[in-house]
Amino acid sequence: MRSNRAKSRAVVSMAATLPMLAGALALGIPAAHAADNPGRDSLAGTKPTWATAKADKGATSNGSQVSLRVYLAGKDANGLAAYAKAVSDPNSAAYGKYLSAKQVQARFGATKAQVAAVKSWLTSTGLKVTGVSQHYVSVSGDVAAAEKAFGTQLHNYTKGAKTYRAPSKSASAPDSLNGAVLTVTGLDNAPHKANHDDQLPGPTAVFKNAGPFSSYYGSKTATSLPSAYGKKIPYAVQGYTGKQLRAAYGAGKYTGKGVRVAITDAYASPTIAFDAATYAKKHGDAGWKTGQLHQVLPDNYTNTGADECDASGWYGEETLDVEAVHAVAPAADVTYVGGASCMDDDLLDSLSKVVDNHLADIVSNSWGDIEANQTPDLAAAYDQVFQLGAVEGIGFYFSSGDNGDEVANTGVKQVDTPANSAWVTAVGGTSLAVGKGDKYLWETGWGTQKANLSADGKSWTSFPGAFTSGAGGGTSKTVAEPYYQKGVVPNALATANNAAGNRVVPDISAIADPNTGFKVGQTQTQADGSEQYSEYRIGGTSLASPVIAAVQALAQQARGGKAIGFANPSIYAKYGSKAYHDVTDNPTGSGLAVARVDFANGYDATDGLLTSVRSLGKDSSLSAVKGYDDVTGVGTPAGGYVQSFVKPKGHH
Repeated sequence: MRSNRAKSRAVVSMAATLPMLAGALALGIPAAHAADNPGRDSLAGTKPTWATAKADKGATSNGSQVSLRVYLAGKDANGLAAYAKAVSDPNSAAYGKYLSAKQVQARFGATKAQVAAVKSWLTSTGLKVTGVSQHYVSVSGDVAAAEKAFGTQLHNYTKGAKTYRAPSKSASAPDSLNGAVLTVTGLDNAPHKANHDDQLPGPTAVFKNAGPFSSYYGSKTATSLPSAYGKKIPYAVQGYTGKQLRAAYGAGKYTGKGVRVAITDAYASPTIAFDAATYAKKHGDAGWKTGQLHQVLPDNYTNTGADECDASGWYGEETLDVEAVHAVAPAADVTYVGGASCMDDDLLDSLSKVVDNHLADIVSNSWGDIEANQTPDLAAAYDQVFQLGAVEGIGFYFSSGDNGDEVANTGVKQVDTPANSAWVTAVGGTSLAVGKGDKYLWETGWGTQKANLSADGKSWTSFPGAFTSGAGGGTSKTVAEPYYQKGVVPNALATANNAAGNRVVPDISAIADPNTGFKVGQTQTQADGSEQYSEYRIGGTSLASPVIAAVQALAQQARGGKAIGFANPSIYAKYGSKAYHDVTDNPTGSGLAVARVDFANGYDATDGLLTSVRSLGKDSSLSAVKGYDDVTGVGTPAGGYVQSFVKPKGHH
């Protein structure tokens, strides 16, 4: 998956488009019987859409090796989806009646008998069981055994310039298992990985911003540079700090005390504790208390190379997430759960650890991939974890992406995943203006166009220039419209890809534009080869997600510590109230832009400076308008948001 940092965002690649059945899977509807395969249950969505007759290169060799995960449906998949919905809906009698991790496993998990039956079936076909968790049975073996087990031939198919293995028809499991199998992953071997696509390099090499800067929005005007939109423009901010973000989003006296927040990414920064402590001290944030920052890490890491997941590139992602949560919710307990790699199976394991051990009530995830790379088998496995979390009172927050409508990036208009799941809160992004005295001025939807200074310094070349990045959003092609969006999301957006209505992203938003970004501090390799702590400005929906997670921690504290759980029903229930800033693209009525000066080499002036103008509020084909929109969702938290969770006196 990619981490959605605007340094320059990367991508979790999952693997082929989800057909509409993902909506059905999301609601826990069991697979249909395989009409062409009597005595077997079809595992819908296991044949990827790119495995077409035209792309078919013939049968995969019988002796080729496969490594598979058979996900368990548990004993009541329909009941799980129904309970997850009821417990999250403020209008339901079951609202907030969460179960413990142990109760969830007892009520919805797979039974010992189901696990034994699944293992017995798999071994009888010649596959070898390599691992068992409460969510899946992993197996390995040859193609012949896999074909026998899953009732489908495996063929080789071209996908783009490469060739991958995939089932020639949907996989199936024996009827006699009574629906114990949710899905199987690994039959296709196209890469399923999260990339982090960042608008800065990773901490392998130092990155520094050149000045001049504004200390708050508009504090320093670029008087010597050409005008834009008829006026002189301010220099980009040096990077907002926690004090400014807390003021913008109505933190008040709340600190997140008593609330647990988890963060998932791939790998783990070896300098996180030092970096987070140094950053907090330098910027007036409360110091980290002993035991306030925890790490839950795997025994071994895989796929660490630069051509695979680029492990060191993820260190900055973790650093941003940890420092942003602490800056906005300085008393919240933070647990970082690192994946063994950026591959989906490993990221799913990280999410499962949070749920199985109830490590937190709020989980921030700054990674994702394009929807076209998602496969329905994986969507089903992710949604099951999100539903189990909802039943325990755990809410998952996912960055919506940093490439706007994705057309410039992929050639196709699409949303990102897992932000497209009906069971998570998708977090979009804004450009934020915080003025003198930490006063909130305005926000626009995050979307940047860039034009460079002309050689003679008298004009901006091809102003306003090309689109560089912006908040991900739009309408899913695969996930049905969830009930909580009905009546709020405009019909034209919901029905953009399907008359019945689909999921629209995002749900809520916060600061993301790196040109009005957040300052982070991280140990990096300096130009002289030494490793030292230094600071830079960063953005992306990778910033928006931990900021919203931190605001949710403040809100949970305000409601007496009671978990908010899966938040979308309550987020939409507050739509149109003073809880939100309703964000639009041109809040001042005349175009908005900032001047930015960058080091050509990324760290010092030896190779010269690059001067550009960055226009705000121009997010590809997406627009932030009055009311709900597909850049900022319902808007950003205003002064009334955290306050709206306080129970009136005398209310129990």
